Amino acid sequence: MPSNSIPLAYRLFFLYIEPISAIVGAFYAGIRPREYLTYLASSSALEKLAQSPTTPTLISLYQLSNLYLLFALNEHLVLSSTASLRTWRRLLFCLLIADFGHLATMVPLAQEKGFAEVFLYFWRWNAMEWGSVGFVYAGATMRSSFLWGVGLAGTQKSFKED
Repeated sequence: MPSNSIPLAYRLFFLYIEPISAIVGAFYAGIRPREYLTYLASSSALEKLAQSPTTPTLISLYQLSNLYLLFALNEHLVLSSTASLRTWRRLLFCLLIADFGHLATMVPLAQEKGFAEVFLYFWRWNAMEWGSVGFVYAGATMRSSFLWGVGLAGTQKSFKED
């Protein structure tokens, strides 16, 4: 594996844990859209609406599912195929920007439930909030750590800088 000069914690997270998580998201958005919407609902009235999604909503969820799949494949296949520090940094930087965008998509829910409820009170989160906020926090932290060079000091010389 060309990327084996990357520290194990980063390889496990970026090559396996996060792509598998994205595939789970793709599964729920594309195969079980009603369940996906129900997890997003902030009230029983919205849960009821989630059981009969409109055609535009279903199309949006299928497109989201496709993007989750792209994310998973892109991250795993690109990063597992190179030991180029430049490539790892560039891809992880792009994904860090996407993390902030993903968190921004939760603002409408935060406007309904309260910002602290959605972004801070993790002990009250449902499965969707753990995936859409908590796991994104973890991914952003891992990406930021990599970009700041945390844990890379001894391996910098083994990277191909192309």
